[in-house]
Formats: sequence, C-alpha cells, structure tokens
Amino acid sequence: MNLDLRWRLGLTFGLLVVCLLAVYPPAEKIHLGLDLKGGIHMVMRVKTDDAVKAEIDLAQEKIRSALGEKGLAPAKISADGMNAILLEGVDAARVGEIRDLLTRQFGQYSISTPGAGRLRLQLKPNEEAAIRDSSVRQALETIRTRVDKFGVAEPTIQRQGSGARADRILIQLPGVEEPERVKDLIGSPAFLEWKLVKVPPGVVAEQFRPPDNPDALVQMFGGRLPDDVEVLPQDVTTADGKALRLYWPVTKNSPITGNDLKNARRDQDRFGAPAVNFLLSAEAGRRFQELTRKYQGQLLAIVLDRKIISAPRINAVIAEQGVIEGGNFTLESAEDLALKLRSGALPAGMEILEERTVGPSLGADSVRQGIVGSAVGSLVVILFMLVYYRTSGGNAVFALVLNILMLLAAMAYLGSTLTLPGIAGIALTIGMAVDANVLVFERMREELRLGRTVKAAIGAGFQKALATIVDSNVTTLIPAFLLLAKGTGPVKGFGLTLFIGILANLFTAVFVSRTLFDLVLSLRPRMDRLSI
Repeated sequence: MNLDLRWRLGLTFGLLVVCLLAVYPPAEKIHLGLDLKGGIHMVMRVKTDDAVKAEIDLAQEKIRSALGEKGLAPAKISADGMNAILLEGVDAARVGEIRDLLTRQFGQYSISTPGAGRLRLQLKPNEEAAIRDSSVRQALETIRTRVDKFGVAEPTIQRQGSGARADRILIQLPGVEEPERVKDLIGSPAFLEWKLVKVPPGVVAEQFRPPDNPDALVQMFGGRLPDDVEVLPQDVTTADGKALRLYWPVTKNSPITGNDLKNARRDQDRFGAPAVNFLLSAEAGRRFQELTRKYQGQLLAIVLDRKIISAPRINAVIAEQGVIEGGNFTLESAEDLALKLRSGALPAGMEILEERTVGPSLGADSVRQGIVGSAVGSLVVILFMLVYYRTSGGNAVFALVLNILMLLAAMAYLGSTLTLPGIAGIALTIGMAVDANVLVFERMREELRLGRTVKAAIGAGFQKALATIVDSNVTTLIPAFLLLAKGTGPVKGFGLTLFIGILANLFTAVFVSRTLFDLVLSLRPRMDRLSI
C-alpha cells in the first residue's frame, strides 16, 4: 500500500469519525425548525408613524420648557400634522430670538413663518427617516430581548423587506408550549404613555365620571372636542361582574412615554392587588416632577397600547418612581407587563401581518413522516445499487452514508436548523450522490466490455465521468447557492441542505469512491474481474 493511498484512507476514515462525533447525539446536535418541532411563525409590521408622533409629542414638551425658561413661551404649542409643530401667539418683537434658540437646540427641524405670530417646525426628511429606521431596529432588539427573557430556545427574529417595506419583522419560535401567552408577549407593543385628562368645562376633576358612549362625551364639550384632545377607551368590570367600556378625554400629546422607563417590576398596590412598579430615567423624572407639580389635583391617565389602564388624581409631586395600578392585573399579567416594560418598551405599535401556529404533535408527525420517507427512499436506492452493481454497489453505499453524515455534521457545526424542506433537500442529495456513482460505474462497464483490465477500467471510468459529474453538480450548486443567499425561512432551509449536500457529493463521488476502489486493487493487485 503506497503512501498516497494511506493518507487518502486516513483522511476518509478520520472524516467519518469526526462526522459521527459531530452528529452524536442527534437529538441535541440537530436543531429542528418550526415545521418539525412546532411553535409560532409571525410577520409583524412596525407602525413607524407612532414613533414619529412620539418624537413630536416629546419635542413639544421640550420646546415649551426651553422657551419658558427664557420667558419666550408662546400662547399655544401643538402638533401640526404628523411631523410638524406649530407655535401660535409668538411675541412678534422677539421672533428672531426665539428662532435662534430653536435653531440651536432643535436642529433636526426646519423653521418657517406661516403667518404673523406663528412659527412652524417641520421635522427634516432625513431625520424622519432616521426615526422610522431606528424604531424598527429598536423594535427588533426589544422583541429579541423579550423572547430571550421568556426562555424560548433557538428563536429566529430578523428584519425583512427593503425601502418602504423595511418595517417588517419575522419571528419564528420553535417548541413554544404557551403560544397564546408568548404571542401576547411579543405582539403587544406595551407602548406606554401618560396623558393629562381634559375634563369638560365647568366640571371638577375629582367629580368627573367618564361616560360609556363617546358621543355623550363629545356633547359634554358642547358638541366639539378641543383640537388638543382625543378620546381613549378604558375597559372595566362593574360590581356585578359585567364588562363595561368607558371613554376618557385626554391630551393628544404624551409628556412621558415608555421610552422614558429605566426599570419595571411586579409589585402590589396599597390593597395588596398585583401592580407594576416603574422607575423613570433622570431626565424623564424631572419632566414628571414638573408635570405633577403643575397639575396638582387633576387626573393623569396611564395609557397602554391606546387603552387607559387607570386615571388617578395627582395628589402629590412624583419624580422618578411610581406604580401602575387599577388595571385588573393577575400575577401573570403584571409579571408579563413588567417584563415587556423592563426589556424595553416598543417605540411604536405593532401590526400582525401573518401568523400561524404549528402544534407539537403536527411537528412530531412531520418529523416521523420525513424520517420514514427518507429511510425508505435510501433503502430502495441502496438495494438498487447492490442488486444492479453488485459488490461495487457497496462502494456507492459507503460513499452515500458518508455523504449524509457530512451533511448533518456540517449543519450541526454551523448551528443550522433542519426544516421539512431541508429533509427534502437531503432526499434530493441522496439521489444526486447515487447519480454520480451511476455515471462512473457505467463508464467502467463500457471500458470492461472493450477489454480493458480492471485497473485501467477503474481509472478510465473516473477520468471520463469526472467532467460530467462536475458539470451536473455545479449547475445544481448555483441555484442552491441563490436559494441560500436570497431565500428566507423554508426556502433557505432547502437551499442550505442542498448546497452542503452537493459539496459533500462531489467529495465522496470523486475522492472517497476512488479511494475505496484503489484499496481493493492494492489488496488484490492481480484481480481480473470486477463485480459491477
């Protein structure tokens, strides 16, 4: 046995051992995808308009504070459309001074003068685009943090789309045992806001009772709501256990939002009921302190995802810490809300565009059917090769087994996820692996029929079939690479297994199979017949 054959045999069997170690135990090394393990698949859209609105709301408070400190506060500051702020009642004698201050401190806005005593701040297009992009990236990280803290293994959370459609997030969570709770955890934005309640004229705040009809609320304001007021609902349960929806008049702008939170945890209110304790950042704490000092005795609504949790009366100055109560919390819902807020409140609302849940029993059935199908297909191929090509068929069977082991070992090493289309890719790889051996064996038969010796027939068989094998595999390798590079989800899983399988096929069909034939020739140098 020459040195060349020895190192080739060493490489082949060494690779076999490495692959076995990499794959064993398969239950731990091969990660199953959503369609095999069961779980949740969702595609969500970030409502980036909410992030722009939150920026405008926050900017109004900052502008009011900055101008107030200099004694330049206008009569009215309000939103003008979705991405602009309008200042009305500006002191005409000090317009230049106000413009200079706004330009220095609010450079992300372009300033115009729509009329006497009025200034308009328009969010610059590049700044607005940056806010929208940042909201999607922040939403992505927030959802990932929530999922990680919930303990879901092997999640897939990634951004999808481009251009105007770059606001989509793909979420795949295999093996989830509480799908409804997890869907609420990641699907509920937990977009938290504090809004002042604007009670109707002539009504004392502590005596105000919100009606159960929005039209009745509008009539309390004389048939028309003020420009800076909107109506938000609150779901409550009456003493007799009936569900009731009330409607509150609140300010459109939100001086404090969930983005200002520093921490949140489950707690108890003064009656021992579940509640959520929150801690604001230092800068937000100063704004909250100023707000509660200025509006003593008025109602402050706590709003979660555009629904009011409670609207307590401001009885004292509150700085950085407070409690969210009155939301009919259970221990689990209070813990989930605290987790959402603690992991980072989403910067905008979320909309579910696509959703499906795969049960674990259905996933297990897919695994079973996929394994049975692949095993039956492999068995038929092995029997065909052994019957039709006799002893030489055993060479092809060994190369086939090594091919599959290399494919599974590569997936285990890369941490790839096996999906149902991935199993289809493995089945296709098996067929292509045998196809390469068929090309070589038929060439050998032709050479033997022409009277060549066994050694010459083997050498000519591999040499003449090599170009065809490479051509057929490379032409399949190109679309497999494109599926892997450009595809998503199941399509990518199919492309991955096919791509790795073809590379393994080229190695086993050309290198391993030839090495085995050379081993037989070295053991029987005078062999005059080949079982093929």
